[in-house]
Amino acid sequence: MSRKYKFHNPDGIYFITFAVQNWVDVFTRNSYKNILIDNLTYCQKNKGLELFAWCIMTNHVHFIAGSKEGFLLQNILRDYKKFTSKAVISAIRENIRESRKEWLLKHFITDKGIRFWQNHNMPIELWSNKVIDQKLNYIHQNPVKAGIVFRAEDYVYSSAVDYSGRKGLLDIIVIK
Repeated sequence: MSRKYKFHNPDGIYFITFAVQNWVDVFTRNSYKNILIDNLTYCQKNKGLELFAWCIMTNHVHFIAGSKEGFLLQNILRDYKKFTSKAVISAIRENIRESRKEWLLKHFITDKGIRFWQNHNMPIELWSNKVIDQKLNYIHQNPVKAGIVFRAEDYVYSSAVDYSGRKGLLDIIVIK
C-alpha cells in the first residue's frame, strides 16, 4: 500500500482534495454546496478542524487544513465525508426541482452500495512558505480557471474573499 497520500504528521497543515464519484457535477446548486459549508462549520466548532483555505468546485473540493491538539485530521475528514455523503444524496432525492435526480443518483451506485465521494483525500503536507503560497494560489484560482468568475475573490464558495481582506462564508485562519 502506498504511503504517498497519508496523514503522517498529526500537527501538520495539509492540502487536501477529494472528488465526487465519477467527477459528477453535483455542486452546481447552492443548496448542495451549503450542506458542505454547514458541515465544515460544525467540524470547526465540534471536531477540532482548523481551516486555512477552501474552495468548493462543481465536482470536487480543496482545503488547506489542520486539526487542533487532541484531534486527528483524518478522522475529521472521514466523519465529514460520511455525513455530507448522506446529506447530499438525501437532498438530491428530496429535491422536487432536481431535473437530474435519476441521472445523478445512478452515478453513485457501486457494487458495494451507494458511494458519493471517491475514497481518497490526497493529503499533501505543506512544509514551506513557497508550497503554501503555491497551494493557496491553486485553490483560489480554480474557479477563475474554470470560467466561473473573473476574479478569485468574487467566488462565494471559496476563502479567496478572506484573503482579499473581506469576510467569507466560513471562519478561517488566514495564512500571512
